[in-house]
Amino acid sequence: MRILSEAHFPELPSYYKGKVRENYDLPNGERIIISTDRLSAFDRILTCIPYKGQVLTQTARYWFEKTADICPNHVVSYPDPNVVVGTRLDILPVEIVVRGYLAGTTGTSILTQYKKGVREMYGITFPEGLRDNEKLPEPIITPTSKAFDGGHDEPLSPQEIVETGLLSAEQWDTLSRYALALFSRGQELAAERGLILVDTKYEFGTDSTGRIVLADEIHTPDSSRYWIAATYPQSFEKGTRPESFDKDFVRAWVAERCDPYKDDIPEIPVELIEQTSGVYIKAYEMITGQSFVPDDSFATPKERVRANLAPYFAASGAKTS
Repeated sequence: MRILSEAHFPELPSYYKGKVRENYDLPNGERIIISTDRLSAFDRILTCIPYKGQVLTQTARYWFEKTADICPNHVVSYPDPNVVVGTRLDILPVEIVVRGYLAGTTGTSILTQYKKGVREMYGITFPEGLRDNEKLPEPIITPTSKAFDGGHDEPLSPQEIVETGLLSAEQWDTLSRYALALFSRGQELAAERGLILVDTKYEFGTDSTGRIVLADEIHTPDSSRYWIAATYPQSFEKGTRPESFDKDFVRAWVAERCDPYKDDIPEIPVELIEQTSGVYIKAYEMITGQSFVPDDSFATPKERVRANLAPYFAASGAKTS
């Protein structure tokens, strides 16, 4: 299987390795962000999924281009299918999640809290009688503190964000206006593809001038929840979850066989990995309406990335190998 398991190039400076992405900060104020094929869950790397990095990079590219009129984004160029070069930003300490439905499974999701009897969340009062996966009267923003130190994200209200100085009132106004407009565009274009954009996560930062800029990724299968629109009415009536891009085959398989936080991960079957790769590719094609074309040039994906990033080696000032 052709996978990009890592992307460490000594020819590039200021290397930082995340769980899935690998980054290099260039002297000119730009950042190279390489999406590998690593699959992260349970705070560890489980395996690699062929073409996952290309799918996520190209899905985000589709959405960055479709929303460029709404707000500025960090994109400078795409030298490789797995790579985006962006403006280096100071990431704002608030993570923005926009939700259009009463859905979710995490501790900070509105459905989880609602089922516990909570009716005041994120500065919003929810009415009684809402059902699982019900469409909200209008999309809402559920911000959380961004845990840079590995801690847990904590729910916030707009008032708390401003009063504690995480953001200025002007920054919050800009951020929330951008987020709701991006989500509206996302829902509109998803509907044309037979999809429901249920909720999504946005990350923003500020550039050297203090301007707020959209960073990271946008409306990808990893940062967003999509439902297949045709399955929603019947599923809602039955009280079941609508059909979605279920990418959690590997995570579920591992969780059934060990304690994934403590035990060694058993060898994952190849067919399960290939199945997950197929889901990512299907998601790309349904979301964008474009055929997925894998870039299988060069002997390995890493050799291809290295060749496409070669122009940045000399410019970085680092010694080439």
